[in-house]
Amino acid sequence: MYAYFEGTVVEKNPAYVVMECNGIGYLLNISLNTFSKMPDRGKCKLYAHLSIREDAHVLYGFAEEAERHMFRDLISVSGVGEVTARMMLSSMSPAEIQQAIVNGDVSRLKSIKGIGEKSAQRIIIDLRTKMGKESFGIAPTSIISPHNKLKQEALNALEVLGYTRNVAEKAIDKTIQEEGETPSLEELVKRVLKNF
Repeated sequence: MYAYFEGTVVEKNPAYVVMECNGIGYLLNISLNTFSKMPDRGKCKLYAHLSIREDAHVLYGFAEEAERHMFRDLISVSGVGEVTARMMLSSMSPAEIQQAIVNGDVSRLKSIKGIGEKSAQRIIIDLRTKMGKESFGIAPTSIISPHNKLKQEALNALEVLGYTRNVAEKAIDKTIQEEGETPSLEELVKRVLKNF
């Protein structure tokens, strides 16, 4: 319903902002990520998301479209509501969340308050394929670099060979760091197997 609000910041705190647009004050809930990118006063533009519940209509504001996109992806996962998604975006940047999901990093997601093991796994299962194709405009290059693609393929190969994802991931990282060069997929898998 609302694409964005462009107006004057009247009140700003880490949980919400009040913006005046043409004489009307809108209260938008924000993440710490957005809080850090907004001016304390003056003109500002926030991308919006309207949540309609039985008891309230709640507005959320985002400094960047990429953050709103991530928010919407997160709330599409069963069991992840707006409050949890906002908590995640207050703890990590959209690019960091994307990286954790793409890499299947359950422990990184679990470090966020309110995210347990099952929730972290569900988020990864539901969003991993989608996140691998998106860059959120601000993703670190490692997410979409050939190096990351190589690591992902090596990880898949080692999982097929019966190694657990966590163990395989650590071994791949260690091998890449020690070698200091980017080997072929076959070479990387051979080196990792040699180190086990």
